[in-house]
Amino acid sequence: MAQSDKSSQTMRIDLIPDLPAESQAGKKRLIVATPTQKHRKVGARPGEPVADASDAKYKELLQSLYDAALICDLGGRILDVNVRGLEFLLYTREELAGMTIFDIISGADESLLQMLTENLENERFTLIQAYCVRRDGSYFPAEIAVNRLNLGGMRLCFFVRDITVRRQEQEMLRTEHNALQNAGNGIAVANLDGVLEYVNPATAAMWGAGKPEDLASGDVRGMFCDAEGFGRMISKVIQDHSTWTGEFKARRLDGTEFDVQVSAACNRNSDGEPVGVVFSFVNISDRKRAEMAEREAERHRVMLESLGAACHHLGQPATVLLANLGMIQRKWNIDDEKIRELIQNTIEAAETLGQILHKLNTVNEYRTTKYLDRPDGSDGPENRILQI
Repeated sequence: MAQSDKSSQTMRIDLIPDLPAESQAGKKRLIVATPTQKHRKVGARPGEPVADASDAKYKELLQSLYDAALICDLGGRILDVNVRGLEFLLYTREELAGMTIFDIISGADESLLQMLTENLENERFTLIQAYCVRRDGSYFPAEIAVNRLNLGGMRLCFFVRDITVRRQEQEMLRTEHNALQNAGNGIAVANLDGVLEYVNPATAAMWGAGKPEDLASGDVRGMFCDAEGFGRMISKVIQDHSTWTGEFKARRLDGTEFDVQVSAACNRNSDGEPVGVVFSFVNISDRKRAEMAEREAERHRVMLESLGAACHHLGQPATVLLANLGMIQRKWNIDDEKIRELIQNTIEAAETLGQILHKLNTVNEYRTTKYLDRPDGSDGPENRILQI
């Protein structure tokens, strides 16, 4: 591999203690050094032109860095620090004199320096994810970039960035991701073209997919029976930057259909520009069936009540008709056989009518039966009568 290729690579080291709230640094480590080094203050100019701390450009550059910068010798002893480093670590320059990088990076030891030295032979950067220890014993998560500088002698430069806010945002994103993954409702995100970019497991289960990846990258409109209507809804949400809630008939991968309540909201980037739509799906098939059964039961109840009232009103004239026919049959001597037969048939019909009205008045369950056997075998609602 060419030298330029090696230099372009970056090695990453994770140095995260299990319990950052407790001290992981252990006993303070001291590096054996020459008397000249041992009594030199942080930032002081050594005998040889090592860090050339008196150079104005060097000082200006060091102090203007956004990150905390710690200049150390190859043994890990801190030689110089910028103002940002003092603010981060809460130390004074005098207190940092004689301290090592092991006192700053929790969990670091001599093996870390050995690894850094070997890795930086090719002049590559090394990134360290670690916790740094402040003077008051508190910790903060840090991303540390290490490189080697030749300032008249080889030095290790540690650029420390406090990533507390980033870590909090990552934890929040992780929490939100877990909430989406474990949500009972289906959650999906589509881009402006309606192509699915994210599908949670609940959505996959709702549409009968083995895993979310089976639906991802597909067109969300194809998941619904009325694809055109669903597409119009998406366009309206994006154009109006609004939210929409309604019901659609959906189609599973196996072709079966079910009812879904859909909530759609415009998804916007940090600049407020629409980048797609976020969907929430709830399977309401059971609710729809329950509502339909409830409506049917209410309809039957009203019909039975109406039927009872009708029987009551029809029962009175039927009773009068039967009584009058009986009186005619008993009191008038009618010689005509045909008339007597008509009167008897009418009495029997009136009695049958009374029996039917009685049965209808005692019906407590609305059930229907087929009225006629049609040649084509059809049995529509118009061919059903009340079963008594």
